[in-house]
Amino acid sequence: TMPMAVYTFLEHYDFTGKTIIPFCTTLGAGVEQSVDNIKSLCPDSTVLEGLTLYTGRNSFSESVAEWLEEIGIVE
Repeated sequence: TMPMAVYTFLEHYDFTGKTIIPFCTTLGAGVEQSVDNIKSLCPDSTVLEGLTLYTGRNSFSESVAEWLEEIGIVE
């Protein structure tokens, strides 16, 4: 799940009408639970599909490029 600092940040600021694009690096669990938590903390925002980057890889550039294309940030 997300670090408490992220919870505090999301609770403190108003994200109404904003788009949140979650991502994380991890050795294990993915971003899915965090996405659900973000949606509940920021119900009036748009939360796009998250990306989990598993540590230990040499490069994340291909994964990130594909994800940004999938969510419509780049073409």
